Order: sequence, then structure tokens, then C-alpha cells
Amino acid sequence: MILQIMWVSWLMMLLLLWPVAATTRSDIVKPGCLETCGNVSVPYPFGILERSCAMNDFFFLNCSSNDEGHPELWFGTGMAIHNISQLEGTVTLGIDAAFKCYNKAGIQTESFAQSMTLGSGPFMFSHLRNIFTAIGCDTFAQVTNYELTYGAACLSLCTEYVNMSDGNPCSGSGCCQTSIPKGLKSLDISLFSFYNYTNVSDFNLCGFAFLVDKNSLKISDWPLSRKPKYGKDAYTTDIVIEWVVKNETCEQAKANQSAYACGTNANCTYPESGQGYRCLCNEGFEGNPYLQEGCQDIDECKDPERYPCHGRCKNTIGNYKCRCPLGMYGDGKIGCQGFGIITLITGTENGGVVVKHQRVRIFSEAELEKATKNYDDDQKLEEGGFGSVYKGVLADGVQVAVKKFKGVDKAQMNEEFQKEMGVVSQVNHKNVVKLLGLCLETKVPLLVYEFISNGTLFKHIHDKRSQLLASWSSRLRIASEIALALNYLHSLADPPIIHGDVKSVNILLDNNNTAKVADFGASFLWSFSREKSQTPVSSSGEKRNLIQHFISALETNNLFRILDFQAADEGEMDEIEAVAELAKGCLNSMGVNRPTMKEVSDELSKLKDFHQKSWAQQNSDETNYLLGESSQSFGKKVLEIWQK
Repeated sequence: MILQIMWVSWLMMLLLLWPVAATTRSDIVKPGCLETCGNVSVPYPFGILERSCAMNDFFFLNCSSNDEGHPELWFGTGMAIHNISQLEGTVTLGIDAAFKCYNKAGIQTESFAQSMTLGSGPFMFSHLRNIFTAIGCDTFAQVTNYELTYGAACLSLCTEYVNMSDGNPCSGSGCCQTSIPKGLKSLDISLFSFYNYTNVSDFNLCGFAFLVDKNSLKISDWPLSRKPKYGKDAYTTDIVIEWVVKNETCEQAKANQSAYACGTNANCTYPESGQGYRCLCNEGFEGNPYLQEGCQDIDECKDPERYPCHGRCKNTIGNYKCRCPLGMYGDGKIGCQGFGIITLITGTENGGVVVKHQRVRIFSEAELEKATKNYDDDQKLEEGGFGSVYKGVLADGVQVAVKKFKGVDKAQMNEEFQKEMGVVSQVNHKNVVKLLGLCLETKVPLLVYEFISNGTLFKHIHDKRSQLLASWSSRLRIASEIALALNYLHSLADPPIIHGDVKSVNILLDNNNTAKVADFGASFLWSFSREKSQTPVSSSGEKRNLIQHFISALETNNLFRILDFQAADEGEMDEIEAVAELAKGCLNSMGVNRPTMKEVSDELSKLKDFHQKSWAQQNSDETNYLLGESSQSFGKKVLEIWQK
């Protein structure tokens, strides 16, 4: 029974003390002190309830119940505090507006002159935030300090109704305004009238005058027909009071370390008024600089919007480091130049991994959306089984081709990306479309390739207006360049790359008509020995008929009847026959009897070189020798001729 009573008592104590504990925070107030009064935060050097919670008596504030029984924070007598900003060094108060009213006969009926002082403490009216304002059509308002060392006035006159909209400039018609000086610590506000409002009594019988925070003033809240109210319904305005820790210079304050107000990682600073000093956390720190350990290190890496980093972010005490991605240079906080190096790990068929480095640029999603006009259909270059390719123009004018993987299965799309990325990250060849970069901000990363401007080989084959393939020399050169690229993929990549979809649509031509192999969506990495592959020749029914037609024409000496161009001379005819024999060898159903891609590339390169020489030396011995030879099979004729 006793244990139960002790348990219940402890639980009740916990519940009673919980609200107090919830309002205590060691990062803005002294230990054990309350943080808020009502809904107003009270950061140190201010304090409430206990004088020890404030820096000194000037900062000790009254937190007591208002007429409705709710806690309210007060400055002096009858001035409610709405906000305290430790960072800006301000206190926002609510004060009643001064007024003077008359009846239609011009007899004064009611008035209130506002008068207030901030005392001898480190407080003053903000000359930057506040402005003196008067409302009315027969209103002369003035403001002075207690010592009568300062005075200002403004005059507002009008003979007809003025719409008091927020756009009213308050230049003397319906309202007027004037500034206050630095360091003002007291004020007296009073109003006068020239005609006691008799000339505007139909729409205006009262004048108002007040100091007000520019940021909170709404002229539309002060119609000319307004009449005063009293008590809790009285018309009030927000004013801003600046404060300093002490009315002395930073040098004077630092000379007396026992009374110096600024804590660790904080420094002394001056307000706009130039009077006294305040404290501010050093750059790279945040918190309450008036507490001994109030300024804490900012982890900039967790807030990239405020502290940008275009590379690898590392937090340091009071700062942060941002290193550009590997392969790039510059200030990572501002921007990196060059191309980053990414490391890809892609699984291969034999269960191993391939780790390669490729210099690429990392693009933002917004950058590519802008470049492709938000992937407008007019920008679409092609659409295949693995995705769509869009033309884009970067901010620096560089044209690119952006590949978006398509599909509803994110895992499958990521797999396709990883597969293609694993291939293209290894490729660096003049006859292969170059990967420029990636976008990693999308659900499935985007690939950005160089833009190849002259279309596909398919277009030039089927477009009768194209003259690119009108000559044998162009056809031989393009075939040689394609073979060179495929030989690179098959023989020099490690492991070898099998394109898997070589066709005229996937051969692009740049503005110099150089051939570039593209679209690695069907490609794969293949770990196999350097011996000849046993993969059978596969083709569709339409392609099989074309192959049979080609072989039949070759065997019946009707090759030149099926060509869609004319050979320039007999030398070109022999070259065409040699290439035809080479093609026939590539179509052998037995893999061991087919030439490797290296052999094909070497033979086409020799043919191309010889063709170029033959144009320069029409009557050379090599040309005469070639013209005297009869067409032979790939295994004999090509090797014998070009091994010379």
C-alpha cells in the first residue's frame, strides 16, 4: 500500500512539473529558467520570474496575467511585449495611438496624448524600423522627447474623402509621416487642428498620431471615419525598441572580461544606432551569444540550401569544406569545372564485377529539363524499346542527346540503366557516341550523350535526296569506321562488349560524316576467350531473304546488278567484289569459319587506304596489279592483295 502511494505521488509530481520542464531550453536561456511567457519567447539576456535569469535588472521583465487571466509579458508599465529578437537586438511593443476628436460644431469631445519613456537602461526607439504617422484631414501632429532636444511634426490636410488604401504614400493627404532620430529614448505625441474638423465633418471628426513599425503598418486599417475605443479594444500600434548589452564600446567591454557579455565563439558588434554593443555568434556558429556556451557549431552539410556544396561536403568547427568531385576543380562552394570521375560497379555474366572510371559531368534535373524544353515531343530524336532520346541545348550552347529510360517497373529501368552505363562507361573511341554525363536526381538516372547532327545511316540509305552514299569511297569509309568501332568493342574493351543491335538506325553521322556507333541498350559485357565465337548468325525472315539474294548474286556474278550506285572504274569494282567476299565470310553459319571483327576491320582499313592512294596515283603499280587480278574468295584474294 505504501509503495502504491509513493508511486502515485511520484507520478503526480512528474505531471505537475512537466509543463515547466517543457518550457525550459538550455540553448536560449540560463539553466532552470523559463523560456516563454505566454506565446512570447524570452531569450537571455532577458529573464522572467527570477532576477538571476536576467543579465541585470534592465533585462528583467514582468510576466503576469492580463485581464483575461492569460500570462503576458510587459515592458515597463502597461506596454505589452509581442516579440523579442535576440539576433536583431529588438523588442516589439504594443502602445495606444494618440487621438483628438471633435463634433460637427467644432467642439472637442475626447483626446489622448501619448507619452512614454524607456528610462536609463540600454533601450532606444529604432530609427530604422519606426516612423511617426498621423491620420486625418485637418491634422497637425508633433512628437518631441522629454528633454525637448528633439522635435518633429507632420501635417495632413484634405477637403474631400480620401481612400485610405495601403498604396497611399502618406504624403500629406489623409495621412503624413516623418522619421525619428537615432538614440531617441522618450516621446510625447500631441495633435492639433486648424478648423476643428468642421470643414470635413461629414467624413472625418478625429485625428490620430502614433509611432509605428513600418513592417506592420497597414494604412487601410485607419479609415478617416474611425473613432477611438478604450480599454482592451483601444487602437494600438507595434513599435520596435532596440537594445544593447551595455552603453560602452567593444574595446571597453573586452577590457573587463568579468563583465564582458559575449560567450565562447561569439564576438562584439555595434548596432546601427552606434550606441553601446551587442554580441553575435561568429560565422559558422549559431545560438545565443550571451550564454557562455550558447554559440554552437553549424553543421553546414545538413543545410545545402543555405550552404551550397557542388561536391563532397565535410563539416569543420566554424566552417565546412567542399571538395569538388574527383577529376573536377574549383571552389566546390561556388561551382566546379571540368568533368567528374564516377566509379561504376556492374555485375558480369560470370558473377564478377567490373570497376571502371569514366570522366563525366553530373547534370541537374532542372538543367536537362530546360535544355530539352521539358522533354517536348518536338525535341524527341528517337524512341526505342529501352527509352526515348531527346535533343537538348545546354546553357553554354552545347547540343546534347538525353536518354530517358521508360517503363513502369523502376527496378527494371534501373537495371537497364546500370547495364547500359556499365557498357558506355568503358568506351572512349572516336567512332562511338560519347557519354558526356549523368543526371542522378531522377528516380532512374538519365544518360547524356554528345549530339550527332547529321542523322542516322538508315536515313541516308533511304532518303533519295541524300548524296552521302552516292560514291563508293564514302561507303567504304563508313564501313571501315563502323568496323573499327566494333573491333574496339570486341577486342580492346575488357571484358569485351557485344553491341547486340548493329543496324543502320544505330549508326550516326556527325557534321563531318564520320560514323559513330550508338544505342547500347541491347549491349552486354562478355567474358570469353580470344578464340572465335561460336555464336550462330541470326536474322529475321526479311533479312534472311536479303542475305540469300546477296549470296546468290555473288555466286552467279550478278553482284553489280543489285547495287544502287555506279562504280567509278574497274578499280572500284574490284574493291566492291573484295568487300562482298568479306561480307560473305561474315555470313558463314559456322562461327569458326567467320573472320573476327579485328580481321574485318584490318581488311577494310587496308582497302580504304588503298582506295585513297589509288585516287592520288591512278596509274600506280598497285592499281594495275589490282586490275589484272580476278575476283577470289575472302580467304585467298583479300589476303594476297592487301598483304603486299
